[in-house]
Amino acid sequence: MDVQRNILEGFRAHPVIKSLLSILMPVVLYVIYSIDNYAVTNIPSKSLLPSYDFIIIGSGSAGAVIANRLSEINNWNVLLLEAGGDATDIYDIPILVSSLQFTSIDWQYKTERSNNYCRGLQNGRSNWPRGKVLGGSSVLNYMLYVRGNKRDYDTWEKLGNPGWSYEDVLPYFKKSEDNRNRSYTETRYHSTGGYLTVQESPFQTPLANAFVKSGQEMGYEARNINGEHQTGFMVPQGTIRHGSRCSTAKAFLRPAKSRKNLHVALEAHVTKILIDPSSKRAYGVEFVRNGKKLRVLAKKEVIVSAGAVNSPQLLMLSGVGPREHLSQHGIPVIQDLKVGHNLQDHIGVAGLTFILNEDISYSERKYNNFLAILKYFLFGNGPLTTLAAVETLAFINTKYANASDDFPDIGLHLTAASLSSDGGRNIRKIQGVTKECYEAMFSELDKVSTWSAYHMLLRPKSRGVIKLRSDDPFDYPLIYPNYLDHPLDVATLVEGIKFVVELSKTASLKRYGSRINPKPFPGCENIPVLTDEYWECVIRHYTATIYHPSGTCKMGPSSDPEAVVDPQLRVYGVKGLRVIDASIMPNIVSGNTNAAVIMIGEKGSDMIKKFWLRRRGRR
Repeated sequence: MDVQRNILEGFRAHPVIKSLLSILMPVVLYVIYSIDNYAVTNIPSKSLLPSYDFIIIGSGSAGAVIANRLSEINNWNVLLLEAGGDATDIYDIPILVSSLQFTSIDWQYKTERSNNYCRGLQNGRSNWPRGKVLGGSSVLNYMLYVRGNKRDYDTWEKLGNPGWSYEDVLPYFKKSEDNRNRSYTETRYHSTGGYLTVQESPFQTPLANAFVKSGQEMGYEARNINGEHQTGFMVPQGTIRHGSRCSTAKAFLRPAKSRKNLHVALEAHVTKILIDPSSKRAYGVEFVRNGKKLRVLAKKEVIVSAGAVNSPQLLMLSGVGPREHLSQHGIPVIQDLKVGHNLQDHIGVAGLTFILNEDISYSERKYNNFLAILKYFLFGNGPLTTLAAVETLAFINTKYANASDDFPDIGLHLTAASLSSDGGRNIRKIQGVTKECYEAMFSELDKVSTWSAYHMLLRPKSRGVIKLRSDDPFDYPLIYPNYLDHPLDVATLVEGIKFVVELSKTASLKRYGSRINPKPFPGCENIPVLTDEYWECVIRHYTATIYHPSGTCKMGPSSDPEAVVDPQLRVYGVKGLRVIDASIMPNIVSGNTNAAVIMIGEKGSDMIKKFWLRRRGRR
């Protein structure tokens, strides 16, 4: 409700619509509260069964999928536990994505301070938002639908994970998908009829076409980056439906809400997985709800889908993790595994901004007005439907990549906006840029048209770790991403920035007067601008997460000393326990992670079905 209240108050305060919103308010409120007619039933504690066949922890991009697919088997009882609550439709307005962070639906994690990165951000820490809501981070993310590169999955298989090659996982991407672009669905890479709606935003600025053409001027093709080849430029598709966010809660849980064998318990914070130390079998969970500690048993499996931060934390609190680390916190060790290690994330640079002569980019006054709101609520169109102002996705090769391999090493989010597009109210805060830096470099840009580039270092060499702060399940874990530890990560990002600077000079963008913000980044003023040394300084000061933490419960063969789960996603040494979410990735995929995690949820569900249905058949 805090998000809803803040957004509506912001709308009311705008002078253009202050007197007009009263006309639209009945329509707005009807749409906002209409979700109550479709909401997933939140089962009261007194109605919980003493045991379920399957208990799923976390309702995010994987957990919601698993809950839907397992409850397709009528004689299986499934319990889905979510630490947060449900959302109203106000959360689904795409343009308002930056307003969702630092609210009750966000865990509001932060990395620990380091002098190696994030030097110019608030308190030297990176904000790590994670969804604490039905649908998890698919309610908070930027909705971009990107699968990664074919070689990502072929590499997973070569690392000793049979069944995870690209050809193996492609059917699971397609199983979820209801793609609305006919030219894509006519190929073998896409499909229709799945739960998850995928489509382009119904609204783009002229910069969408300009970015694609600028890429062509730089020698890159315009293509579907989720198809046969990844290298190139594309107007993005997103997980949206009729102009609104299509989270996994909306896509997978609402259609299953009438199934009597699926129970969903909201505001249920799981504090421990119950594991018998002698048999090493997971047999249930403990969770806190409304101030009371509850315990529910699992007859078949406990499935951890709490994400790359919460999943390793919960495993370690339950006695599954590095022996030395657990012993430091007085936690009895049930299974010694490298839980929390292998942490990876995509990073880029905050604030790389270019100025335009023509007023064609997003600004608050363009979407915070009566006409824009009317278009959204009545027609599902207009500027409120933008995918966080990302007009084009690009996957490019620096000098460190072999261009002939179709395995680009930098991804770009080319946006028709910047830190100044909302006057420094939200975008600056979620990026973590200090007020002093904003005022020195960006405050004068709030009255001009701008565009920005956000890099994705697609395959970082650096590895981080997540550790317990204490044995208290309500204490946030320690997050050490160890960004930029490997010199190649820095060098690749420098080349990525240089590419964008050259891109800004193409005829397609120069026609709008495109030019780089001339003010130097604070903290780097004494280094000659536009040099490699200058860009390295900028990278280390304004290190920007792209919100893709992964890898902390690594999938791998038993011969891999860092592996936490096997290729069937079963936790090594513990029966009846699986992890199914972004944490199982051996290597992070070369693109935004949401689509890949949904695929992991689909494939993991199938593995569980095949295992237990085969056992039933043998009886």
